[in-house]
Amino acid sequence: MTVKKNKKSCLTTVLIVLGVMFLLPAAGVIGAYFYFSFDLPKITSLDDYRPALVSRVTAADGTCIGEFSIERRYLVGIDDIATVMVQAIVAAEDDRFFEHSGINYWSILRAAIKNIRSLEIKQGGSTITQQIVKSLLLSPERKFSRKIKEAILATRIEKHLSKDDILTLYLNQIYFGHGAYGIEAAARAYFGKHASELNVAEASLLAGLPKAPSYYSPFNDLDRSKKRQKYVLARMYKQGFLSLAEIRATARQPLVFVDASKDLHAEKSYFLEHVRRLVEKKHGADYIYREGLTIETTLDLAMQAAAEKAVRKGVAAYQKRHENDSDNDTHVQAALIAMEPDSGYVKAMVGGTGFAESQFNRALQSRRQPGSAFKPVIYAAALDKGYTPASIIVDSPIAAFEVTEDNEYRFWEPQNYGRQFRGPTTLRRALTKSCNAVTIKILKDIGINYVIKYARQIGVDGEYSNDLTLALGTCGVSLINMVRAYATFCAQGVSAEPIFITKILDRDGRIVENNIPRLFSAVSPQTAYMMTSLLQSVVEEGTGRRVRALRRPCAGKTGTTNEGRDAWFMGYTPQLAAGSWIGFDDLKPLGRHETGSSAASPIWLAFMQEALKDAPVQMFDVPEGIVFVKIDPETGYYPESRKTETLFECFKEGTLPIRFEQTYPPKTALN
Repeated sequence: MTVKKNKKSCLTTVLIVLGVMFLLPAAGVIGAYFYFSFDLPKITSLDDYRPALVSRVTAADGTCIGEFSIERRYLVGIDDIATVMVQAIVAAEDDRFFEHSGINYWSILRAAIKNIRSLEIKQGGSTITQQIVKSLLLSPERKFSRKIKEAILATRIEKHLSKDDILTLYLNQIYFGHGAYGIEAAARAYFGKHASELNVAEASLLAGLPKAPSYYSPFNDLDRSKKRQKYVLARMYKQGFLSLAEIRATARQPLVFVDASKDLHAEKSYFLEHVRRLVEKKHGADYIYREGLTIETTLDLAMQAAAEKAVRKGVAAYQKRHENDSDNDTHVQAALIAMEPDSGYVKAMVGGTGFAESQFNRALQSRRQPGSAFKPVIYAAALDKGYTPASIIVDSPIAAFEVTEDNEYRFWEPQNYGRQFRGPTTLRRALTKSCNAVTIKILKDIGINYVIKYARQIGVDGEYSNDLTLALGTCGVSLINMVRAYATFCAQGVSAEPIFITKILDRDGRIVENNIPRLFSAVSPQTAYMMTSLLQSVVEEGTGRRVRALRRPCAGKTGTTNEGRDAWFMGYTPQLAAGSWIGFDDLKPLGRHETGSSAASPIWLAFMQEALKDAPVQMFDVPEGIVFVKIDPETGYYPESRKTETLFECFKEGTLPIRFEQTYPPKTALN
């Protein structure tokens, strides 16, 4: 009985020992699996793949005009990749890809043998799936624990994803050099085409890059790149993807690369940079550089090209006029911006003569003195203070005091251009001839603070001097704000906030920002129309005569500052408002005889001629509440006899120029 018990006890002990011997390692393996797999990244479908993508900026017609990215990558499906590209990458990187389950043990063994023989690591045994794990999910550090995690994740990916899905991940993730992440970016960067359009020669060259993108880059060493290409072609032949005849034909096929040094978006750089700043300020840098946004803008490509051409032409003409100047050692700058008056959509913008040399945007960031281009703001304010286009102001010498930069007073005796004074002058003629003395008298009458408030009301948020020199445009204003003010006159008093971005979509097509025109009534339609009428006279008879060559209804005003440091032309047609400026960044004078008329208006004219060449000719609409009557241009009143020379003038209803002592009233307003 005792012997049986001992035998039973020994058997139990043996079974326990054997169980422990087998269970402990199994438990260890299971424990290690859970330990290393804890908190590993999960990717069970392509929807889990959220890499950094390129954000695209499009013009108003949908054309891509620029991109922003940390990693230049465009997400494409396997159906959007040429079959020969898939074959080339499989042959080059993992010839048993369609046979293994994430780990190629034979490849690992083969690599280990070669590394042992050479006594250094010369070959790796990673599959495409393992490379995805290394690139996408884990750090590249060389540790035993990382290799275990890599194996676990590779088998998981193979379990949840199809081979096509894995190839899609790989071909979108890997780096091909020169900032190109993924095959679509690589196809564009090297050959200027889509991944679906790649031929055998192009695909085999690209397939050789992931091993060492910089080393095998055709831009760095074409011979080395072609040697790597031959290796890939040999692998494709061995795998049965190509015949010898196809390989020979590929060897004869020329490779046409894109010009890597050419900036396709150079002409739109000022616009693009402003768009980047707007998005980054509102949404953050990561959002614009990683989230694959589609940023739809207001830019009109034809108008932008016209703006660039006009600025180049204007600057070249200026430089030619001054090519013999002894002190012509500073590069002149110019800027132009155009917007739709009714919407505020900015259609074109040039911030300087070269973005590569200077990213400072003179259309938006610079605040310069507008000179006489500011006068229409004062005249509009006067119209809302009871003045009419027929109001008589005496154009005569005026003396005043001005405040210097040191807050001291000095005697000031402003002059008209040409030092001529015209005596009693209508408000219309005073603006047409840009009379300084008249403008100063008007400003003094209606009040400096009132004019500053009025200017800000119509969009000119500038740096203002609180003295009468404001009449001569001594404030600091931006070109875009001046365009906005003139656009307000064009749009019958409705001020539109400038808009550059109409819509932003995220990578999934959801709208994250939608900008509709932001409009508000700044001045009455009647005041705005009278200003348009006055500014039409400037074009027809005054300092803006050069732009009559546009041969369509337009209104505008020149601006030239003291010593000719700034030259402006601001103007508009019923469809488009624009402003041009030319000057030096260091405030150097432009030179003798350089004015808004001679230096800035040719830029504006050249732009508008091209921008509106296919647009129908439109007239300015006359709002209700405006009446036209004959007046005597010498007195500003109804003519006193039928022999008096007359002209039609526009007035707000209730402001007709009637003298109380008048003995010859007309029978009708249009008599």
